[in-house]
Parts: sequence; structure tokens; C-alpha cells
Amino acid sequence: MLKQNRIVLAIAGAVFLTIVALEMAAPANVVGAYGFVLPILLVATLRSRSLMIVTVLACIVATYMGLMQPTKPGRLQSAVINRSVVAGVLLVVAYIGMTWEERKTREAEARAALARETENLLKANTQLVDAKDRLNRSERLAAVGQIVASVAHEIGTPLHSIAWHVQALAEEPGVTPEMKKRVTVIDEQLTRVVRIIQDLLSSTRQRRPEPIWLPVDQMINPAAVLMEPAFHAKEITLTVEIPGDLPLVWADAEKMHQVLVNVLANALAATPPHGAVSISVEGRATLPDELARGRQVADAMSPLVITIEVRDTGCGMPEADIQKAFEPFFTTKAVGTGTGLGLFLSRETILAHGGSLSLKSEIGHGTTVTVTLPGLKTEQTHMTEKN
Repeated sequence: MLKQNRIVLAIAGAVFLTIVALEMAAPANVVGAYGFVLPILLVATLRSRSLMIVTVLACIVATYMGLMQPTKPGRLQSAVINRSVVAGVLLVVAYIGMTWEERKTREAEARAALARETENLLKANTQLVDAKDRLNRSERLAAVGQIVASVAHEIGTPLHSIAWHVQALAEEPGVTPEMKKRVTVIDEQLTRVVRIIQDLLSSTRQRRPEPIWLPVDQMINPAAVLMEPAFHAKEITLTVEIPGDLPLVWADAEKMHQVLVNVLANALAATPPHGAVSISVEGRATLPDELARGRQVADAMSPLVITIEVRDTGCGMPEADIQKAFEPFFTTKAVGTGTGLGLFLSRETILAHGGSLSLKSEIGHGTTVTVTLPGLKTEQTHMTEKN
């Protein structure tokens, strides 16, 4: 814009000097003085009052300069009148030109202000819609909480009865070691369910995680053992790869068990028969944000994280579903087979551990869920930290 203004000023100056030269060559011809209208109109497009005043004064002075030239006797009065008429015309043109350009400036500013107000209104409307959605989700979560509390109260007694019969079954004569192993798993999971129900009945909020430093296998193996029969029944291969030299992991075993069971259940549902699901674990150096987030809840955290990846060879998810996967009540399962709260609650649990939960998926190639948790380096850990 500055370059354009300079060009306009240069043209106006050139026109002005040309007219001055013509005036000096033919001072008796007052018609040439009307040419000063051109530089005045050019300067008006710059919308600067100071420049316009200077230009008008220069043009009027140049107009009256013609009177300095010798004229025929008795023509001076006529020349003064004619030059005064030209000066008046120049003043009128300058006033009209500046008024017109200033009005265009005000209109442009008004349009810009209207555009800003429209943008602000659109942003406010978007925020209002988001707030309404959050309120609706909160209301739905509150309603689900009331239903869950009611259901938990009703099923508590039958579960205690089932637990008693399972314990009695384990004491029956003729029970094989394999049967005792299965009964033990059932008893542990019944105890876990009862504990979850007690948490639901004791508070309207989920129990906050109480992490401690654990060996990674103590966190993962119980979930894999629990889910293995379901994978076997569907003829899906479940593999677990846990290196032996990993750091300790910052985890609430109970809460992380719920997360891993939920992730494995999703992988089981998405993978067709004869497919494969794998759990792989590794330790790596933290990123700056991971270290800051982890040390908010785990002061002794080393600059290491444990990553747990659950990969399946299922159908995968489209990008639109990936974006909404962690929203409460969003599910791709059939009606009656999913609540849409699993990944939402799982991510809330992982965040409370100072970690993160992410999801990658591709149609026809399966899904990978990655859980990241703080790690603690021990003397038995032989990892190389990367800068």
C-alpha cells in the first residue's frame, strides 16, 4: 500500500509540474490552470487531509503565479477574477474529493467492523453449542450414574451369593488343578466386581486412582489371563510381549486392570475369527510434555515412560469415528452391546495417572491403542535414555 501511495504522489507531482510549466509558457491562457484538478483528485485517493491541504495550497499559489507575468493594460483585473474562479473550483473539487474518499473510508471501516462482529457472533454461537453439548453430556452422565447406582445396589446381593458358591465349589472333592485355577480367576473377578460396586455406591464419582510403582507384568498379565478364554473361543490369537528389563510403572493395578480389559474387549469385538491381537510393552525416553505431566502425580518419575500398545487385525475405524472415539456415549457397536463409556472412562483414568491414551486406526488394517504411563528406572533396568 505504501508503494502504491508513492506512485500516486509521483504521478500527481509530475502532472502538477507539467501544468506549472504550461502556465509559465502561456500565462494568459487561464484554461490550463483548470488542469490542477487532476493532482487534487489523485491526492484525494490517498485520503490524507494534510496532503490535500498542501496540494490545494500549492495549486492555488501556482494558479496565481500567472499574475506575475506581464499582461496587456486593463487585463489585470480580468486575470485576477479568472484566476480566483479557478481557485474556487479547485477548493470545491478538493472538498468534494476528500468528502467522497472519507465516506468510502468510513464505509470500509463499517464493513470491517461488521465482519468482525459477525465473526465474534459465530464464535460465540460455536461456544454456546459446545457448552450445550457438554451440559447434555453431563446430564446424561448424571442419569447414567443414578441408573448404575440403582443397578449396583440390586445386583450386589446375587453377586455375594455367587461368590459363596464359587468358594464352595473350590472345596469340592475331585476338583482338578486346572479347575481350581479357573475357579480362582472367577473368585478374583467376583471380588473385583464387588469392590467396583462398593465404589459406585459410596460416591457419585469414580474412585480416584491410587498408583504405586509396580512391575509391568503384574499390571498386564491378570487382564490377559482373564480375557484369554474369550479370545480362544473366538479363535483369535492373543500374544503378550513384555521385555524383562523394563522400568517400574506408575499404576493403580485395579484401575489399570479395568482399562486393559476394556481395551482388550474392544479389540476382541472388532477382530474377526482367526485374527490376531497383540500386547507389546516398551520403555522409552520421555518427551518434555510427558515428563511435566507425569511428575505432577509421580514425583520420583525418571525421564522414562512405559508404552503399552494393543494392536488388532480387525475392521478398523474411519477418521470421523476416530475423532469422536473418546466422547462419552459414542460407540460403533450394535444397540445393546456397548454404552460408549469405555474409552471415555479409560482415558480419564490414564490422565489421572499422569499418562496418555491415544488411538490409531485404518479401515481394513485394524486398530492400535497406545497407553503411556510414567516409569521409574531401577538398578535392574538396562535402558539407554535418549535425548
